[in-house]
Amino acid sequence: MRIAFSTLGCKVNQYDTAAIQSSISGSRDYTIVPFDDEADIYVVNTCTVTGKGDVESRRLIRRAIRRNNKARVIVTGCYAQTRPEEIAKVEGVSMVLGNEEKYAFMDYLKNYEDDSNDHKIFVGDISHTLMISRPGFTEFPARTRAFVKVQDGCDSRCSYCIVPFARGESRSLNPDDAVRQVRSLDQSGYKEIVLCGVHLGGYGRDLAPKASLSSLIERMLTETDIQRVRLSSIEPREITDKLIDLVASEERICKHFHIPLQSGDEDILLKMNRNYTPEFFGDLILKIRGRIEDAGIGCDVMVGYPGEEDHHFRNTHSFIGRLPVTYLHVFAYSPRHGTAAYDVRETVKGDVKRKRSDAIRGLGERKNREFKNRYIGKVVDVLIEEEEDEMTGLLKGYTGNYLKVLVNPTLIKGEKGGVSGGKGGFIKVQLSGMVNDSLSGRVLRGREE
Repeated sequence: MRIAFSTLGCKVNQYDTAAIQSSISGSRDYTIVPFDDEADIYVVNTCTVTGKGDVESRRLIRRAIRRNNKARVIVTGCYAQTRPEEIAKVEGVSMVLGNEEKYAFMDYLKNYEDDSNDHKIFVGDISHTLMISRPGFTEFPARTRAFVKVQDGCDSRCSYCIVPFARGESRSLNPDDAVRQVRSLDQSGYKEIVLCGVHLGGYGRDLAPKASLSSLIERMLTETDIQRVRLSSIEPREITDKLIDLVASEERICKHFHIPLQSGDEDILLKMNRNYTPEFFGDLILKIRGRIEDAGIGCDVMVGYPGEEDHHFRNTHSFIGRLPVTYLHVFAYSPRHGTAAYDVRETVKGDVKRKRSDAIRGLGERKNREFKNRYIGKVVDVLIEEEEDEMTGLLKGYTGNYLKVLVNPTLIKGEKGGVSGGKGGFIKVQLSGMVNDSLSGRVLRGREE
């Protein structure tokens, strides 16, 4: 049977989809096909962080139903966990699986046949989940970089955030299991692993004995030969001096931080129940930049939170303008049922949210261009990915500090250190300019390196 997948949202969701695909890959009964192809089974792994995520999830569900109205459509992920009845009412949906139930995907697929509304929701109370699921696969389909989920859930209660309701309490993967998985991925040919979690910086607090993200990374570097370790998003208060020093001193750790800011105004941060001030955040960014000059530093920014007046927004805009960050992810606030902010009256209209989003995005684009321009003329190490860039047809890759680089595929295939084994490889590129907002340049060979 042909089975197709689509994934929305964060790296944790992408990891979870890979875990499901891995459970299928050993079976001769199923063939994985692209989501836009006609399939017998469609799986949509959803996101619900924002209202836009819900809308996009429903759009993908309906697209699958239109593609083949006789197919089984299975919906899982965070939207499925928090609003299963809403999804089950969509005509054509065959099954709704919660965030824990999806790890038993094959069992549900083989044992469930009833399409009645009364028997197609399999969503448990995730707040009772105390252990992290550990599928332990060694293939990450269609990826040069493999994601390794070492933590799930969140104990924080930011006033706008639905994630704790969708993912449960914070729980960490045993360090031995995490190291074992990285070793297996390295032996399978992956050059880079991305450590991810819903609340990655909280890794190890629930373990006995307690551990930390820094200690886990040190073990991975010592006990495996993986060439690159990249960190996904980390909360500001959890970027310790030890972690900064570790990233600065170890060549195998990517010089790249993604740190949620949300607002640059102290009053709004307080309303959001964030545990830091703009002053703390600014000092942290300057500390990182002072220790790691070439660090790529990205931030999440939310606009339009209830009570955000013009002066609050101006504070955020000017605060970010002063920071040496290199890119921004911008979101407009949307109420999430069950959160503390859900019952707070919205005070920022949609058109104002759009204008503020555009202003912050424009600021982020300028900062990103400035950062990229610093590298023109320099030689960088690039990990080339399998797929071509959609707009240019060129092969794409990333530097350790998360600069996207495009190169002509004819210049590197078959070369030492180039694309090989279907997993990509490292090449040296002398950057010379920009192509569609991405860096490009000349591939160096032999003595040139």
